[in-house]
Amino acid sequence: MTEFSLPPIQTTARDDAVLKALAGFVMREKLQPGERLPTERILAERLKVSRNTVREALTRWEGLGLVERRQGSGTYLKAAVSLDMLHMPLTLSGGNDLTGLMRTLEIRRALEAEAAALCAVRADEDDLAEIERKLDIMEEEFLNRAGMSSEEDWEFHQAIYRACGNPLFEQIIAAMHELFHRFWEHPLGVRDFGHASFPYHRTMFNCIAAHDPEGARAEALKLIATVEDDLKRGAANLKLSDRK
Repeated sequence: MTEFSLPPIQTTARDDAVLKALAGFVMREKLQPGERLPTERILAERLKVSRNTVREALTRWEGLGLVERRQGSGTYLKAAVSLDMLHMPLTLSGGNDLTGLMRTLEIRRALEAEAAALCAVRADEDDLAEIERKLDIMEEEFLNRAGMSSEEDWEFHQAIYRACGNPLFEQIIAAMHELFHRFWEHPLGVRDFGHASFPYHRTMFNCIAAHDPEGARAEALKLIATVEDDLKRGAANLKLSDRK
C-alpha cells in the first residue's frame, strides 16, 4: 500500500465549549425566540475566540433551526436553548429520482401526521389563529398562481409544527428544509404536482381547530397520499417517454 500522511484529528472540545458558552449567555440574558443576538464581533471578543469560530458555531445552530441569520440585520434566536442541549448533526442523502423522493415522503408522512394530531390536542386559540392566517395566505396564493406556492405552503406547515408543543418537530423539519422543497420543484416533470393536496390543507386545519387528533392525522395522511400519487404518476410518465 502506498504510504501517505493524514492530518491529526482535531478535537471538537473548543467548538462545543463555544456552543455551551453561547447557550449560557442566552440563558443569562433571558433571550427569547425572535430576539437578536449580539454581533459576531462582540461575541468573539467576550468569548476570546476568533470571529470565524463564532461564525462556525452559529452555523451549527442555524442548521439545527435554533437561530436565523437575516442579511443586513443580524442573527435571531428561533428556539429556546439550554446548557444540556445535545447537538445532533443530520446527514441526509436524497435525489430528485423516485427513490429519493419516496424516502423523503416517508419521513414527511410520519412527522406531519403526528404533528397534526399533537397540534389538535395542544394548540390554543392564538396558535389556531396563526395557523389559519397562514392557511388563508397559502390558499390565496394557490388561487392567484393556479398552483402550489412553496413558501406559503411551507409556512403553513411550519405553523403546525410550531404549535404541536414539541420543539424537536420544528428543528428536524428545518434541517430537512432543502429536501422537502424538492416537492415544489415539479419533481419528475409533473407540472401540476401537489394540486390534488390543496383541499386537504383546509380539512386538516378544520380537524385541528375542532381538537380532533385522529381526524387531523387522517387528513394529513390523505394529503401525503396525494403527493405519493403524483410521484407515481410522474414516474409512469417518464417510463412512457423513455419507450418512445
